[in-house]
Amino acid sequence: MSAARRKRKPVEAEEKKKRMPTTRYTPDYRKGLTSQQVQEHKLHGWTNRAVDSTSKTTKEIVQENVFTYFNLIFLVLAVLLCLVGAFRDLTFLPVIIANTLIGIIQEIRAKKVLDDLTMLNAPHAMVVRDGKKSMIDAEELVVDDIVIFKAGAQVCADAEVCAGEVQVNESLLTGESDEITKKKGSKLMSGSFIVSGQCHARLDKVGEDSYISRLTLEAKEMQQGEQSEMIRSLDRLVKCVGIAIIPIGIILFVQAFFFQHSSFRSSVTSMVAAVIGMIPEGLYLLASVALAVSSMRLAQKKVLLHDMKCIETLARVDVLCVDKTGTITENTMQVQKLIPTQQYDPDTMKPLETLVGDFAAAMTKDNITMAAVKAYFTSVSGAKPVAKTGFSSATKYSSVTFEEGAYVLGAPEFVLLDEYEAYEAKITSLASTGARVLVFGTYDGTIDGKALRNPICPLGYILLANPIREAAKETFEYFTEQGVEVKVISGDNPVTVSKVAKQAGIANADQYVDASELKSINDVKKAVLENTVFGRVTPNQKRQFVQVLKEAGKTVAMTGDGVNDVLALKDADCSIAMASGSEAAAQASQLVLLESDFSCMPEVVLEGRRVVNNIQRSASLFLVKNIFSFLLSLMSVVFMFTYPLEPSQVSLISMFTIGIPAFFLALEPNKNIIKGHFLTNVFLKALPAAITDAVAVGALVIFGKTFGVGETDISTAATMLLAIVGFMILYKISAPMNMLRTAILTGCIAGLLFCSIFLNDLFAITGMTTKCIMLFIVFAIATEPVLRYLTILTEKIRSFYSGLRSRKAEKK
Repeated sequence: MSAARRKRKPVEAEEKKKRMPTTRYTPDYRKGLTSQQVQEHKLHGWTNRAVDSTSKTTKEIVQENVFTYFNLIFLVLAVLLCLVGAFRDLTFLPVIIANTLIGIIQEIRAKKVLDDLTMLNAPHAMVVRDGKKSMIDAEELVVDDIVIFKAGAQVCADAEVCAGEVQVNESLLTGESDEITKKKGSKLMSGSFIVSGQCHARLDKVGEDSYISRLTLEAKEMQQGEQSEMIRSLDRLVKCVGIAIIPIGIILFVQAFFFQHSSFRSSVTSMVAAVIGMIPEGLYLLASVALAVSSMRLAQKKVLLHDMKCIETLARVDVLCVDKTGTITENTMQVQKLIPTQQYDPDTMKPLETLVGDFAAAMTKDNITMAAVKAYFTSVSGAKPVAKTGFSSATKYSSVTFEEGAYVLGAPEFVLLDEYEAYEAKITSLASTGARVLVFGTYDGTIDGKALRNPICPLGYILLANPIREAAKETFEYFTEQGVEVKVISGDNPVTVSKVAKQAGIANADQYVDASELKSINDVKKAVLENTVFGRVTPNQKRQFVQVLKEAGKTVAMTGDGVNDVLALKDADCSIAMASGSEAAAQASQLVLLESDFSCMPEVVLEGRRVVNNIQRSASLFLVKNIFSFLLSLMSVVFMFTYPLEPSQVSLISMFTIGIPAFFLALEPNKNIIKGHFLTNVFLKALPAAITDAVAVGALVIFGKTFGVGETDISTAATMLLAIVGFMILYKISAPMNMLRTAILTGCIAGLLFCSIFLNDLFAITGMTTKCIMLFIVFAIATEPVLRYLTILTEKIRSFYSGLRSRKAEKK
């Protein structure tokens, strides 16, 4: 990144000045503004300062990850434990710190990669002032400055050409792939590239007034994309728990200290143990680690995740919106054939290939279309051109005038004018093969670069096509198999796009519509929901399409590469950008394909499924502890006994029955389609084990008090009882067992036994009396049938509820 880029300040920073009215100038392009005029514009705030970056600053990333309600809860608990000297019970802090660091590191890593994709690759500009040329920082330019733009430069502000002629590529702004000729009086848009030629241009709109800056600011003002269901569910869970633990914590402390007459230290530690047990702190860490590992795996495949959570969103997507060029086809063009018309007379005219060859020889390779034409038509007669005009997106044609007459090559509708209907059937038939059709013919009149006043006499149809990507068919067949509906959105002829989509294996590709004919929002809604291919689509319509699909309850993924795609990308549930496109699109997207290869998308989807399904399976382990702690807290209040566990004991159980096995299980391969709601699936799996834990430990405490067993013994016995139930549910969730899962289960049992024997002081594990051992054995044996029957009951309730919901849906 250049020094100029690094030093750039945002509009919101101290550099920003309120713009004041200023005198506008139209200087001679050879002399430019005077020093006094430049100073006047600077004092009034009319400089070409950049808008603030769409990415977060490092400070914002750190603040968002550190200052959370989740972290505040644990900070309060840690302070309370420190106040009573229970430093041994701070074993939960490493998990919290690791969770925060992973989030910060991943976001900063994504920010760094995106910051390297610069939107304006022209931080310096050649300016004319006081009749002298000089190279200055692009941000030092002011309105009305005369700037010299040469081939290879990027236009740094909206400008008007004063002298000279250039070929400009505006594809990242307008979606048009062809280059446009800009002469005196023509407008240059910021963000476009100079392909050839040189011109002097007067800056008309600078800084935040320029086209690209206004678009960037509009994108910034939009809300961030919705979080994935998994993260939303976790946030909802923590929010509910966060509200509940405050009154529960106070009640437990009051009961232990005032009613049970426990010591202040014991009351605080038991309360903290209950509160920690109710918060799924490890689940956040698991999700963060699993998503971070996935982002690293995808990075090796040249896929950058701007937002880790988009992995899950993409795995749940049911509608995928793609463009034709760059996604289905290559960014190159090839001529397929030349078809003469009835107006071409081979007896009196030169060979048609030679006529087109002379035309192509007179033109330059300003765009991929002309490059393809020049490569295909090499036969020439040596005719000398008198004049020529380059392709314009406004007029949709290019021309060459020879001594014997003028020849035009362009889009049928724009060069045939009123006579288009006479040729429409033939052109539509040719376009239905998937080719782009251009008409070549003679023009009777003077060509001035503006729209043709009369139709041309067509001599031939030139058929061109973008080669379909090698892996396109396989990629789209995969999405069809997975139940993902593909929508092809393009600015090209809908018939052509439909044929290309059909060749790429996209389902229902024959259902197409011309978006230019959609006049009302109702027309748009009907067309979007009933069709697959859309041609002649404008940037605003792309955004409309995404909004309509989302309103219909679809989870929408959108691909794009240009500035014109930014707003549609922002609205999509999951946005995918090509790195070969604009930085604005990359900044607005959650996922960036660094090699612009769409064929890697199935791997991204599979990665999302692996993460979500495995986290969903592992999350039930965490929820067992949370539901159990909540139920046991209620039981302790109702039956008036002190919460029997210490924070360090909760950490020990969490480590070996939840944390470590959940981490390994979350990294296993899993290609299953994601079904159901995350929180519902997790809750129903965890409920039987949580109730078993609460009943067993609650009964153990009550019976222990009845038989005079000490609180320390009960605490150790309760810990071991939780370990047994924990390993039972771990075995159930891991089924069917394989070598890896067996090793994980065995290793965790061994680890818990090692810590209980050799690190017993750290985790508050003590020896048990004979009475306590006997009670422990009885309740340990009872846990298996209780867990089994509760699981069966839960499955029956779930089946009944699912059937009831299905019947309601059928009635609707």
